[in-house]
Amino acid sequence: MPTLNWIGKDKVTSHHQDVPYRVLEHKYGFTAKKGEQTEPTQSGNKIIHGDNLEALKSLLPEYEGRVNAIYIDPPYNTGNEGWQYNDNVNHPKIKKWLGETVGQEGDDLTRHDKWLCMMYPRLMLLNKLLSTEGIIFISIDDNEQANLKIIMDEIFGRKSFITTLHVEMSSVQGQKVKFAKQGNIVKNGEYILVYRKNGNKAIAKNILYNKQDYDTHYSLFLEQINDDTFKEITLSKHIIENEKDVLQHLLNLKLANEKKGKYTLSNKNIAKAYSVSEEFREFVHKNAEFIVADDKVSSLSGLENLELEQGIVKKIHKSSRSYLLTKNSNDNIRQRLILGEKVNNANDFNTTYGLTTIRGDWWSGYYKDMGNVAKEANTKFDNAKKPKRLIRDLLYMSTSSNDIILDSFAGSGTTAHSVIDLNIEDNGKRQYILIELEEYANKITAERVKRVIDGYNKSEQITGNDNGKFDFYELGLPLFDDSQNLNEQVEVEKIREYIWFSETRTPFVEQKEANYFLGKKEESIYYFIYEKDQLTTLDFDALELIKFKGEQYVIYADNCLLPKEFMAKNNIIFKKIPRDITRF
Repeated sequence: MPTLNWIGKDKVTSHHQDVPYRVLEHKYGFTAKKGEQTEPTQSGNKIIHGDNLEALKSLLPEYEGRVNAIYIDPPYNTGNEGWQYNDNVNHPKIKKWLGETVGQEGDDLTRHDKWLCMMYPRLMLLNKLLSTEGIIFISIDDNEQANLKIIMDEIFGRKSFITTLHVEMSSVQGQKVKFAKQGNIVKNGEYILVYRKNGNKAIAKNILYNKQDYDTHYSLFLEQINDDTFKEITLSKHIIENEKDVLQHLLNLKLANEKKGKYTLSNKNIAKAYSVSEEFREFVHKNAEFIVADDKVSSLSGLENLELEQGIVKKIHKSSRSYLLTKNSNDNIRQRLILGEKVNNANDFNTTYGLTTIRGDWWSGYYKDMGNVAKEANTKFDNAKKPKRLIRDLLYMSTSSNDIILDSFAGSGTTAHSVIDLNIEDNGKRQYILIELEEYANKITAERVKRVIDGYNKSEQITGNDNGKFDFYELGLPLFDDSQNLNEQVEVEKIREYIWFSETRTPFVEQKEANYFLGKKEESIYYFIYEKDQLTTLDFDALELIKFKGEQYVIYADNCLLPKEFMAKNNIIFKKIPRDITRF
């Protein structure tokens, strides 16, 4: 498989392992009912302020392999974004980059190297957090799309690649018209790379629809004889003979003609009427189950002996499906496709009800949202915001109601806004985790989420689940000091929480009834015998502390004096502090 090389690659491919694990310091909780509060909400919704590389590392004990969907919108590396490379990689060439704003093409000959060095360890950690069936969406433009594709193939595997979505983010107007007339090809699209960890291509839990013009192939009309039998005539003939009000409306629009008492209506004008007349669209939608198109039959197996005739359509039931079948003038079996299957609410800017087509990898029309982006949740944000509809469509298509969604380049908080909207729509319990490096994490990112929650709360749409809650965190101290001993400045409760997560991958509940007891998972009992100011020993005296029974005992301490035979007989597993504490 082709790979990409760049300055510093050999130093960053394993850098995620060197990133210190920092504890998350809870700053406040927020609920729809109480507003800000000191106690955690326990909702699972998190907004974290801090370097996303370190924050991602801090999520590993609780979330490794649990995140169902990731959306990120990293710097596009256009040279105009003002981002800086600040990862603490111990390499002379890379250290020269620290604190320097990445420049434009031609001015900064290492701009792509810096971007790749920044992205690689973050993608490694995102891969660890993603569940086996999890999906990651990455917005990007042509400055780094090609490079990103290669390193994503390297980290996630080529078989995990699903597709590249092409998103129409601007229209050709204003300065772009002038640019085009000078002979330039105007850029109005961006990309979203889509990967799924297990490589299963069937990622769509819900189908997205695009608005569609009238397809003139749907030119036939079925007049019902009984439940399963229909007489077939042309749609224009049906309108002329049976829909006098509709016909008169089309005559008024000059889309139907009358000459000496005879009326004509072309398929071309039917399509035009659908585009210009609300009244005609209503007629089409009302009768869409009887408007059909001619199509071939993909398989004739079991159909050869059916009694069919030209001009009569029969509904045939086969293998839990129904088919509308007839014969043409050449005595060939043909099927009829129903227009009604194309009538839906489109996932477009106006949520238009009407004729639609299933969306593929071309996602058009998002430029229409850009004029409203600044108004979303009344949040001013100078950096390039993504329209809420775009992220909402991605998550609607790919997530279930209990999924965990992560955005490690959170910006203004659009991902959380989208998750809350979806939960309101389907009464879901999706959780969101946002990470934002910049100082506006509280004043803009979290503030937007508060406004969204308050808005729904005022309209009484926030229900009893956790949709109206989140917790705000700052990155705290490293759990281990430079000598890889436990950092004594870290609260013992944070250390206990880390040990529990590393052992069980389940939420930690502080045990107040017994010293050193962490908890019980299935039939395993966990103890963490630790004191900041003295060494601890697992001996027969320490066993007096064990008040709970289980099939296995996992006990952490600084030393162990118990005989190996005794430990084996009683299913005791000793783990030495700090040597045997799991590092992520």
